[in-house]
This record gives sequence, structure tokens and C-alpha cells, in this order.
Amino acid sequence: MSLFKKERKLILAIESSCDETSVAVIEDGQKILSNIVASQILSHKRFGGVVPEVASRHHVEQITLCMEEALSEAAVTTEELSAVAVTEGPGLVGALLIGITAAKAYAWAHDLPLIPVNHMAGHIYAASFVKPMTFPLMALLVSGGHTELVHMKEHGSFEIIGETRDDAAGEAYDKVGRVLGLAYPSGKELDELAHLGQDTFQFPRAMIREDNFDFSFSGLKSAFINRVHNAEQKGEELDRLDLAASFQASVVEVLVTKTIRACQQYDVKQLIVAGGVAANQGLRKAMAEAVAEELTDVELIVPPLRLCGDNAAMIGAAAFVAAEKGLVGDLALNADPSLTLGV
Repeated sequence: MSLFKKERKLILAIESSCDETSVAVIEDGQKILSNIVASQILSHKRFGGVVPEVASRHHVEQITLCMEEALSEAAVTTEELSAVAVTEGPGLVGALLIGITAAKAYAWAHDLPLIPVNHMAGHIYAASFVKPMTFPLMALLVSGGHTELVHMKEHGSFEIIGETRDDAAGEAYDKVGRVLGLAYPSGKELDELAHLGQDTFQFPRAMIREDNFDFSFSGLKSAFINRVHNAEQKGEELDRLDLAASFQASVVEVLVTKTIRACQQYDVKQLIVAGGVAANQGLRKAMAEAVAEELTDVELIVPPLRLCGDNAAMIGAAAFVAAEKGLVGDLALNADPSLTLGV
């Protein structure tokens, strides 16, 4: 049973799972009235990665400011809101708790329903701002912490049919970028370098031919690091552009090959590519070409770049579906840093 009692369905959504503090106001699950994102990249850059304690402190500083700005930009008052949504997990436990505490306090103070949202479900529902979702569909989730293939038969139904057995694709990008001397986060720069080089190193394509939909990027990462270190010990100079191109070619080929095969086996109508790594231009181009060639009856949806990274708009979109199903949390809601889809 739907939670919505008002004709205009407005959700105040909060996302704080990692190093972005974000608050959005979403109307009817489809229209973004505001989507404020306070990034912490400059603070974490000098450490070469996200420092959990630093992230939590920044969330404390920014959360109420972002909430005020989101409501102001959306020109919405508290009285007009229908619900408050917040990321429950997965993510950094301290960071999650800041957003959850703010959401619970706001919901309690204004007598609003509280809707917990799985962060990864949010990434999938970012696609709903592009086009309506058509079922059954397949979603490839690629981010710093996750690489998963998710089959959906209907709204709110998630079946993970494949996932990484070790490193996520985004994690491998960050580690390889560090070896190349790129600043954190290195995904975008590594993607740009890859377009200027050639796949001359032919790094391994792990598990690409195995009869499953799981992924593994640890071996690729190790092969890359070993190749660079061996060259350094011998005094050889390797072409950075070709190294970047060879690494990306391996990642993209594995992701595309397994995703296409999954779509064929499950006979889906749509394919969604989402998560931070979905912003990678090499992956977007290769997936579009593969779908056009091998999945002529499947519609490919990739969210715009601004909705690929962590943001509260996607949390609001997923929350709208949960609210329509009557799924609501309470003030006992706690952070679940290891939360999985479908559980």
C-alpha cells in the first residue's frame, strides 16, 4: 500500500555512503527538483584514497547545509514533503550514520515517513530519469566497491546473477592509476589516457570464457603492477598511454562480453549500465556498439554523467518505488555497511 497521501509526491533524499554529501528533492519519482552534491575529493586527494574518519567529519559539516540548499533550490517547504529517504548501506559505516541520523531527526521532527534505500538499488534507478524501466531487465553495476550483474523481473526485485570474486572494477582503476602516478580519483584520467594509446600489452581477460557471470580483476591488477615493476627493475621505459589502453581494453572486454551473454541468456528487454565506472567513455562506447550488434531487441540505458557518481537523486528515485510498495523504516534504522541487494 502506497505511503503517499498527497497529490504531489515529494521526497527529500539523503546520500552519504562514501565521500559525497548529497541531498535531493524528487517529485513523483521522475523529476529532479534539486540535487545538491558536496564533494570531498580535494580533501582525500592528498591521501590517495578515501579516509573514513575524514569523510565522516565532512558529512557532519555539510549535511544540514545541503538539506537547506536542496529545499531552497527546489522551492519546496517542509510541509509539502511526503517522505524522507536515506541510504542505509552499503558504504562506510561512519559516513552512513551521519546521513541516517540526519534523516531520522528530520523525519521525526516533521512526522514524515522514513524510507531506507540500498545504495546499489539507487544506482540502478538513476536510469529511470532517462527512460521508464521495462522488465525484465539486466543491470550492470560497476563502481569502486562493486561489480555486479543484477536481473530484475519487476520494480524492487533484485537477483544478483554475477559479481566480482575479488577486486571491483573501480577499485582496480584506482590502484592502477596510483601505479601510473595519477591523482586520486584516477578513473577519468586513466580513461582519457587509454583513448590515446594502443592495446599492445594484451593483459589477461580473467574468467571471460567461464560458464558463469562472475568477474575477477585482481589478476589483471597484479599483472599490470608486475609488468611495470619488472620494467623499472630492468631500467625499461614503458609507454604510459599503451599501458592505460591495455588495462582498459581488458576491463571493458570482460564487462561487455559477460553482460551481453547474460542479457541473451535471460532474454531481457533493457540493459542498464550504472555506477561510477559507467561514466567511463570506453565502456559506454563498447557497450553501445555490442548492444547494437548483438542485442537488437534490447534497449541500452546509461545515466548521464552527473547521475553516475554518488548522488541523492538516485536514492529518491529508488525510494519512490519502495514507498509505492508501502516499504517504510522506523527510528530504529541503523547503518548496514555490508548491505546486499535483494536481502
